[in-house]
Amino acid sequence: MTSTQSRPDTTTSFAPQPLWAKAIAHPADEFPLTPLPVLSGQIPSGLRGTLYRNGPGRLERGNQPVGHWFDGDGAILAVHLTDGGATGTYRYVRTAGLVAEEAMDRFLFGGYGMTPPGWLWERWGRPVKNAANTSVLALPDRLLALWEGGNPHALDRQTLKTLGRDDLGSALDGNLPYSAHPKVDPATGDIFNFGVAPGLNSSLNLYRSDRTGKVLAKAQIPLQGTPLVHDCVLAGPYLVFCAPPVHINLLPVALCLRPFSDAMDWKPSVGTEIVVIDRETLAVVGRSETDPWFQWHFSNGYVDAEGAIVLDVIRYPDFQTNEFLREVATGRTQTLAKGTFWRLRIDPKSGRLLSQEERLERSCEFPVVRPQEVGQPTDAVYLSIHRPDADLRHEIFEAIARFNPETNHLVMADLGTGRYPTEPLYAADAHDPNQGWILTVVFDGHTETSEVWIFDEKALDAEPVCRLGLPSIVPPGFHGTWAG
Repeated sequence: MTSTQSRPDTTTSFAPQPLWAKAIAHPADEFPLTPLPVLSGQIPSGLRGTLYRNGPGRLERGNQPVGHWFDGDGAILAVHLTDGGATGTYRYVRTAGLVAEEAMDRFLFGGYGMTPPGWLWERWGRPVKNAANTSVLALPDRLLALWEGGNPHALDRQTLKTLGRDDLGSALDGNLPYSAHPKVDPATGDIFNFGVAPGLNSSLNLYRSDRTGKVLAKAQIPLQGTPLVHDCVLAGPYLVFCAPPVHINLLPVALCLRPFSDAMDWKPSVGTEIVVIDRETLAVVGRSETDPWFQWHFSNGYVDAEGAIVLDVIRYPDFQTNEFLREVATGRTQTLAKGTFWRLRIDPKSGRLLSQEERLERSCEFPVVRPQEVGQPTDAVYLSIHRPDADLRHEIFEAIARFNPETNHLVMADLGTGRYPTEPLYAADAHDPNQGWILTVVFDGHTETSEVWIFDEKALDAEPVCRLGLPSIVPPGFHGTWAG
């Protein structure tokens, strides 16, 4: 059965609209480079750099809603922290699709969860809009706004002016996809990324770049069907992919009869495929199939003393998470989609799963580790997490936490009801190598305002050390980065 054949009717629910819905009730307003007030505490003297965040800023046009949260036009927040204080700017990525739709004040293109408007014969051949709304990659001379289905867009790192679509020096010629989850090796600065090129049997395109974004090596790995692959893991000398049993039926998509989201089949009998890649040669070294699960995001990976790959992942038992995320765009959710923290051990030579264990039963997402520990063991994973009494069917995350996957120790920053933090990001202190900071953008549903909160990473359950006010609401988004 497809994931969209049994959608609940969210229009008949008598539950009050949640406070988080106020953040997406209207298209977000841009603001130019603006001094940001310190609402409490002070900016740490060793915290100097820029926080970037990406996410859907507009979920309707011409009074027509998008089909899925993933369809919203991407908007980037930049918060610059200098000796002179904090400044911020928030701007939409000026993609060709956004510019064309803005001129007509109506949707013109299809997306992840919507088909193009018009009669069937009018839809054929019309491209899917690059929403540029999922993540960012900070390169020395530009910022890349990342999206799953095509090229990234380059922006000015200071002003966020859109510079245009970026094919990384023709390495992505033909609009090859470049995923929203690149992995940066902390020792070499090399950037590893991928993109899935759809087809009857799709291809996993692999890219290894230097720290400037210049692609040094490429490879193409065949996949069975067209699975949904959103993230990967850098684990020491390996890249690891888990292709869940969600497969896209491309024929109705190609004919513009159904959008991607509605053409995905959950096939648990197929199982999840594990693919292990040598990071230097980009060649397959191990491949196997195992139990079915779905994941959006991995936390981290490394090779243990016995030579096995240890991999941490947020796992879902099925694909209901896609329906929950579709409902988010409506302002009301009622689908249960619980992801929890699992640890896997994998034999790299065969790709065979050696063991699997749920380490944190609490519903959580958006795992992040310290950038200097990517691909290595770590004692801290920073997460978005539900409060213990949260109604998972109707709430988005109201807390962030630090989780030790070795000891299972959890420290939570509970922001209270009606306050919604984004993915927590780690920033190293410029003066003290033993000090780090956690930054998150918080929407307060009571005051209908957005703020940047800065926590001491060693005291996440204490009050934030600083709160910065933002000029307008920044809606909940997906991913970001800290550029020191």
